Amino acid sequence: MTFPGRYWHALDDGRVQCDVCPRYCALHEGQRGMCFVRAREGDGIVLTTYGRSSGFCVDPIEKKPLNHFLPGTPVLSFGTAGCNLGCRFCQNWDISKSREIDTLSDAASPEQIALEAERLGCRSVAFTYNDPVIFLEYAIDVAQACRARGLKTVAVTAGYICEEPRREFYRHMDAANVDLKAFTEDFYRRVCLGHLQPVLDTLVYLKRETQVWFEITTLLIPGENDSDEEIDQLTRWVHRELGPEVPLHFTAFHPDFKMLDKPPTPSGTLTRAREIGLGNGLRYIYTGNVHDESGGSTWCPGCGEAVIGRDWYRLTRWSLSGGACGKCGTPIPGVFDKRPGSWGQRRLPVRIGA
Repeated sequence: MTFPGRYWHALDDGRVQCDVCPRYCALHEGQRGMCFVRAREGDGIVLTTYGRSSGFCVDPIEKKPLNHFLPGTPVLSFGTAGCNLGCRFCQNWDISKSREIDTLSDAASPEQIALEAERLGCRSVAFTYNDPVIFLEYAIDVAQACRARGLKTVAVTAGYICEEPRREFYRHMDAANVDLKAFTEDFYRRVCLGHLQPVLDTLVYLKRETQVWFEITTLLIPGENDSDEEIDQLTRWVHRELGPEVPLHFTAFHPDFKMLDKPPTPSGTLTRAREIGLGNGLRYIYTGNVHDESGGSTWCPGCGEAVIGRDWYRLTRWSLSGGACGKCGTPIPGVFDKRPGSWGQRRLPVRIGA
């Protein structure tokens, strides 16, 4: 099933250009863009994966990762197929690099997804596993169905999107985790087959022009983007352009896809990166993909109290009162309930029928 796409225009040479992301794929009849899921059909662009998913799973919200958005609550997660970047280290490559529509074994309408999320007791639905930018029309329709039932929606994304679709997309999102893959154009060009600036533009847009709660993740790869100098520049930019209160997650790489020659990230690298960022004035920096209770917990910048303790994805401490430190009253930014959720670190695969 195809669905009419938005954001394209006809070129003088007869091709049709997709304007969703900065790749600007120009297509002849029957061709697909690099993402594989947006294709030329007739005189326009269609989405070929509307209503189809590579699977549904209930996860802890901390796994997205989001540490300041409804902590402890379950989120219904799903993705489709394809991706508009070409990251050599992709850890969901079997989904994001899939060229088989048969990968999309689960079919569900936006209304069915929202209804199932509500039935399962989820507070939110996350578009993840691959980038929701490329299935924008489906993600927006799901978000509208969720909002009608009082559910939040979360975009887990690389932020590689053009200005006009970016405005529409984030108008329907409540939270996002943006993957800032590195802080050099060379890395984006050589390792991801993309560019850095559009991602920075998305982050600045989220901060200055929306109410979307967002956090940032950077996967540190040994010898590629983990130097003290690059981490210093990245964290200084976040502090200057986005402010000291945007949470930043440094996570550990493990060899995968086309980067099997790199070693896993030592936990000490993450600790060092966290120290650099804290030294540059960022208040909420986390370590991920390693067991590090200190680096995974939320600490009050006012008194040093552990306001949210975490052991992997399990909450071990809650010292928030009205969105502020229960000890000294310093406001902690985020979206918080009066009480934390109790989902823990469970992972529950689910099926949603058509």
